[in-house]
Amino acid sequence: MNASAAFTVYPAIDLRAGRVVRLQQGDPLRETGYSSAPLQIAQQWLAAGAAWLHVVNLDGAFGEDGSANALALADILRSGARVQFGGGLRTLPAIEHALQLGVQRVVLGTAAATQPALVAAALAQFGAEHIAAGIDAHAGEVRIHGWAAGTGISATALAATLQQLGVRTIIFTDVERDGMQQGLNLLETCALAQSSGLQVIASGGVQAAGDVHAARAAGLAGVIVGRALYEGQVQLPALLRELAEDKTAGVQT
Repeated sequence: MNASAAFTVYPAIDLRAGRVVRLQQGDPLRETGYSSAPLQIAQQWLAAGAAWLHVVNLDGAFGEDGSANALALADILRSGARVQFGGGLRTLPAIEHALQLGVQRVVLGTAAATQPALVAAALAQFGAEHIAAGIDAHAGEVRIHGWAAGTGISATALAATLQQLGVRTIIFTDVERDGMQQGLNLLETCALAQSSGLQVIASGGVQAAGDVHAARAAGLAGVIVGRALYEGQVQLPALLRELAEDKTAGVQT
């Protein structure tokens, strides 16, 4: 970890049936809807100063029809946003299609845990700058298929495997905290970054701007912020302004 490396705040746009929602602990029965206009939400975060957006196809993650989300993603990309995108990307053609649409970086979640050959092929074909891995864990165990199934694999072991494959960036989500606004699990996230040597983006549980500042101070690569933005606990323009004022942070805004 390197506190002087670039640090990015990623507003989350989670898509379900073409709507912007947030789930609590990944549970589709515990959904809060925020907008039926994903493009407007994307434009809102871009106008507030976001450098990247983190877009998730929840329907794809659950193995459901994601066609409405595909249309929403296309709209978001037409806004000129730099997009980190995941959810249901489990084949090389699906990865290639997302990148051809204009996605800057795809996130492989279930595939990262179950298809190392696919990860290796994607890295070889598209480059590590365009391929990230999502490690979603509950009590240290990696979860897959929209967090519905366990793997028996520890987050630390999976990160080590991904590092050997050539992955450079991982998004680590503490499933228990996601959407709960209980604060990031910085202890586990930083331990993962330290043991793997990878660039780690923290996700799950941001409650206030202080969580983001703590993640930056800890040397993480970035933070994904969802519910706290949508419900006003974090004001993105102010947060980015505060981070940019720290001349030693190398913040990307």
